[in-house]
Amino acid sequence: MAKVLLKLLQYVYCVYAILLFAIIMLLAFPFIMIAVPFGIKGGNFIYIVCKIWARTWYLLVGIQHKEILETPLNNQQQYIFVANHISYMDIPPIVCSAKQPIRVLGKYEMVKVPIFGWIYRATVILVDRRDAERRSKSVRALKAAVKQGISIFIFPEGTFNETEKPLKEFYDGAFRIAIETQTPIKPLLFIDAIHRLHYKSLFELTPGPNTVVFLAPIEVNGLTMQDLATLKQQVYNIMEAGLLKYQNLRLNSKS
Repeated sequence: MAKVLLKLLQYVYCVYAILLFAIIMLLAFPFIMIAVPFGIKGGNFIYIVCKIWARTWYLLVGIQHKEILETPLNNQQQYIFVANHISYMDIPPIVCSAKQPIRVLGKYEMVKVPIFGWIYRATVILVDRRDAERRSKSVRALKAAVKQGISIFIFPEGTFNETEKPLKEFYDGAFRIAIETQTPIKPLLFIDAIHRLHYKSLFELTPGPNTVVFLAPIEVNGLTMQDLATLKQQVYNIMEAGLLKYQNLRLNSKS
C-alpha cells in the first residue's frame, strides 16, 4: 500500500513539475522571440532567459543545482565543453552552469515539439545527422561560434547512454573542432541527472540535487588531426574515471 501511495505522489509531483515547466516556458517565450533577430547579443540574452527559466523551475519543484569545481574555473576562458548524456535532466545544468557566452549543439528532432521547438531552434545549433551536408553545416556553425569568441557545448556520445557502461563511444566532432580552432576542452560530469529523471519516462522525475562536476581543462595547443584519436581517448578516460569515482562516493555514502 505504501509503495502505491508513493507512486501516486510521484505521479502528482511529475504532473505538477511538467505544468510548471510549460507555464514558465510560455512566460519566457516572448522574450526569447524578441531577442532572436539581434544576432550574437540576442543569443547571449536568450541563454540568460533560459537560465532564469531553469533556476525558477528548479526552485519550485525542489531540485537543487550544485557545482563541484575540481580545479578553479576561468570564467573568461573560451572552452569546448563536453559532458556525459543520460537524461533530459542533463539540459537544465548546461544553462545553470554557464559562466560565459555559450552555444549548445542539439538534436534536430526536438524542433518538432510545439512551442518548445521554436525556443529550441532559437537557442541551440542544430545537428541533423540524416546526411553529410547537414552534419557539415552544423560543424561550420559551431566553428563560427568559436571564432566569434563563444564557447560551445557538445555531448560527444551523441545521444542518451542506455548501456551499462559509464559512457558510450564518443563521436569525433568536439575533438576535431577543438584541434582545428585550438580551443581547450572542458569536461563536465552530470552525476545526478539519471537519479532526477530516468530516460525511460517523464514520470520518473524526483526532487533533489542535480550536480555538475567541472574537471580540469585539457589543452590542445599544437595538436593536429593526427592526435585526434589520442585526444578523444584521453577525454573519454578522464570522464569515465570521474563518473566511476562519484558513483562509488554515492554508493559509500548510502552504506
